[in-house]
Amino acid sequence: MSESVPHTVLRRQVASALAGVAAMFLSSSTPDAAVKPQPAITGRAIVIDGDTLDIGGQRVRLEGIDAPETSQTCGRAWVGWWSCGKTASKALGSLIGDRRVDCQSQGRDKYGRILGICTVGGDELNAAMVRTGMAWAFVKYSTAYIALEAQAKAAKAGVWQGEAEAPWLYRQARWQTAEQVAPDGCAIKGNVTGQGHIYHMPWSPWYGKVKVEAAKGERWFCSETEAQKAGWRGVY
Repeated sequence: MSESVPHTVLRRQVASALAGVAAMFLSSSTPDAAVKPQPAITGRAIVIDGDTLDIGGQRVRLEGIDAPETSQTCGRAWVGWWSCGKTASKALGSLIGDRRVDCQSQGRDKYGRILGICTVGGDELNAAMVRTGMAWAFVKYSTAYIALEAQAKAAKAGVWQGEAEAPWLYRQARWQTAEQVAPDGCAIKGNVTGQGHIYHMPWSPWYGKVKVEAAKGERWFCSETEAQKAGWRGVY
């Protein structure tokens, strides 16, 4: 009897260990442990700019692309300039028309906007904007559209027909210029209007026309996050 006890304990320990491994395997392979896909955002869309939509009050940023800002201009093939930012917004609107937009969420950006891969009738909007030269591949965050950008560039489509500044560089230059004259370098203008409390980024088409009047409760912000936490909404 005295020698049988250690063997019994050993068998129990081995059995327990095997049961634990099996439990771990089963728990990792069951559907409950799988990453659940994000819910789709579906409905009629309002075009905010060339890479941003509003669907049922939800702001959706097209993932992996960066369209020219609304105030941005680009060089023509031969001479002169054209409003590439406004044209990009119109191009996105034309792709959508009055049809339903379906967006699969890829998470949110630092401003709380939904990052979406969006389609209309099965055609992807993100890809179409890059393919037609109406947006850049936003390689800082995604490499998904590099090949399409190369095709658009070779065809001299859209922004690639002449001189054009990447939107992220355009925004950076406008911010650096604005922060030099803004109080404490806080270059975002908070404006009180009939439509509520809104803020303007330095690349906003209305930025130069807006005056910040403290007596009206208007103020400057150092970041979009700060403005949004204060209850203000952006106008692009």
